[in-house]
Amino acid sequence: MKKKNLAALLMAGAMCFSLLAGCSGGSETGGTGTQDPEEPSQGAEATQPAGDDQNGQGNEPAGTASGTFKLGGIGPLTGENAIYGNAAMNGAQIAVDEINALGGAITFEFEKQDDESDPEKALNAYNTLLDHGMQVLVGTVTTGPCITVSDQAFQDRVFAMTPSASSTDVISGKDNMFQVCFTDPNQGVGAADYISANMPDAKVAIIYRNDDAYSQGIRDTFVSEAKAKGLEVVDEGTFTKDTQTDFSVQLTSAQNKGADLIFLPIYYQPASVILAQAKAMDYNPTYFGVDGMDGILTMEGFDTSLAEGVMLLTPFSADAEDERTQNFVKTYSDLYGETPNQFAADGYDVVYAIYEALNAAGCTGGMSAEEICEALIAVMPTISVDGLTGQGMTWQSTGEVSKAPMAVVIENGVYVLPN
Repeated sequence: MKKKNLAALLMAGAMCFSLLAGCSGGSETGGTGTQDPEEPSQGAEATQPAGDDQNGQGNEPAGTASGTFKLGGIGPLTGENAIYGNAAMNGAQIAVDEINALGGAITFEFEKQDDESDPEKALNAYNTLLDHGMQVLVGTVTTGPCITVSDQAFQDRVFAMTPSASSTDVISGKDNMFQVCFTDPNQGVGAADYISANMPDAKVAIIYRNDDAYSQGIRDTFVSEAKAKGLEVVDEGTFTKDTQTDFSVQLTSAQNKGADLIFLPIYYQPASVILAQAKAMDYNPTYFGVDGMDGILTMEGFDTSLAEGVMLLTPFSADAEDERTQNFVKTYSDLYGETPNQFAADGYDVVYAIYEALNAAGCTGGMSAEEICEALIAVMPTISVDGLTGQGMTWQSTGEVSKAPMAVVIENGVYVLPN
């Protein structure tokens, strides 16, 4: 495999992804909506909101919305995927605190529920939130539970926006369901395009989880796009939730077939095992992952040196130097004692997108969930939001967001952007 200068590779990849999504993305221009607050957040003393007012006035967006709105949040707050759920809900809470600190016409009450990344528990959490008077849903965070909850929310006519459930099955046929994350097909296409443009001679192996809609969906699109672009996929290995502790067979097969790049459309927990076991085998391919691998650097007990040189797709990097990102990172770090990942930024952006939509629709806190749902459905394709995870984010009526993933590389235990 011919390897180019890393910075050049990543810059080319970012350009490729921007063309793919048809908009400018990434966190270098991230922030909140088109007219964001500048008053201090309630969350951290003397810390400005991550948003940066586009007109320099610090006023709320134009609109006639008013009242207190009850937001519900669902995600894994305990269990193996808790790093995603807690990050998303923490980011959402920061946005809620910032908006409430404005003293403006809109305020939020935010109630969070734990689903342990289990569809049945997610549905129970959803019903609990309805009992609490939820009018709009932030969530759910992971794909399987979100598919189940989105089906029920569609029947109930509750507007929902997920921070990170990226499968198209989440939004398919449901006009009330929107995503702030880029979709699984987008990631699969983006990864294949990046590798084709910058590492065309790579011999690619894929290791994916075949009982997970997220992993399977990205894999399917990647394989299709890789074939169309003439990439050489020499091996595929699969696993399930119950077999993600031993990858010796998959890694041996990839090594024997000469794979010098392994594509990992998976979450960080099995990825950490793969990195450790490959190292023990003295097998050192290049690794290319997706957004589910974000979190590997903060995984308890993980040797971050094993991830050196790993590339992955993400809409957000805490190392970006723009003021919006750094304000958010400081607030999050002060409150929660750790650096935010992309899921925290996604949760933050969801709340501000809902805030913008409520203003554009002129909703009031006394409206029913169904009335708010129909109003927000009508305005979502008309708004544009500058977020931490993408500038000028817009939404199709089908629920998909228009923004681009970008590639980052892990160096010395941190994500690094192109110079």
